[in-house]
Amino acid sequence: MNIKKLIIVLIILVAIGGAGYKFFGAKIAGNVLSPEEAKATAEKFIKENLVQAGTEVAIKEVVEEGSLYKIVLSVGGQDYDSYISKDGAKFFPQVLNIKELESEKEKADAAAAAGTDTSAVAGSKVVAKSDKPAVELFVMAFCPYGVQAEGVMAPVFNLLKDKADIKVRFIASVTGDDINSVQSLHGPIEGIEDARQLCVAKNYGQETLWKYINSINKDCYPIYGDGDEVYKTCWQKAAKAAGINTAKIDSCVTDEGAALINAEKQAADQYGVSGSPTLVINGSKSNADRTPEGFKTAICEAFNNPPAECESVISSDAGATAPSGDCN
Repeated sequence: MNIKKLIIVLIILVAIGGAGYKFFGAKIAGNVLSPEEAKATAEKFIKENLVQAGTEVAIKEVVEEGSLYKIVLSVGGQDYDSYISKDGAKFFPQVLNIKELESEKEKADAAAAAGTDTSAVAGSKVVAKSDKPAVELFVMAFCPYGVQAEGVMAPVFNLLKDKADIKVRFIASVTGDDINSVQSLHGPIEGIEDARQLCVAKNYGQETLWKYINSINKDCYPIYGDGDEVYKTCWQKAAKAAGINTAKIDSCVTDEGAALINAEKQAADQYGVSGSPTLVINGSKSNADRTPEGFKTAICEAFNNPPAECESVISSDAGATAPSGDCN
């Protein structure tokens, strides 16, 4: 966790701490929730405030730890540890590892003393400028944070698609020459969807890809865990709505999917990308705020001469703020 990310997490915790009563209803300080009540309260808050509508959220375990309940939850198939106060007034989405943070601070201090670049530690690297910035949003197709970041990027793409080279890229790997050997955090179905979206981009371009992604994220992402056949019907419907020939994409995935995923793996390794989402602009990781305006501003700052579109303000209704977590 870099320093800027830590600050963001702390701001979130303070904000939630100060406004917890709004989220959790009429829970008065001093009232102790039972584990079942804490489970229901946390699940309701997460679904209504922290994840995209339709995202699968399950509380797997509630464990008493001092003055808090530890919540073991599954979001989109990935497990996380969070905490809720026993009165239901405060929710803590992330645990901070003190030793890890102290180690990172020591590295940052040492790098600063040596006068070296501290971007890998503190996220301080200045993004290079260019006439047409290369923008790469690395995601996993079924990572809830990646899906939310795509929702943030969608209106930015619509605004700057003719001025910047904005691409969605993927974090996956293959162990052989066959796409069926794909390795991805949320299972083979995710890795194959990554390859499918790469095939859409290759054969139809980024604009069609974004139409497809928007449909996938709205209708198919919430049901990917229901099985291949259920998902197949959904992705084919989304493809046809975007004007995509599904047979052509199937052939591309079979014949070229492994090579396409390998190219993504090489790019991710080159940038040191492992978490979904990660935004890379002109070859440098960006710590842009995960809002449409935040992404737009970061991209516009990478132009030698920002276009007139950079003066436009993207409506807050165009894309929701995405949380600062990632799938790693």
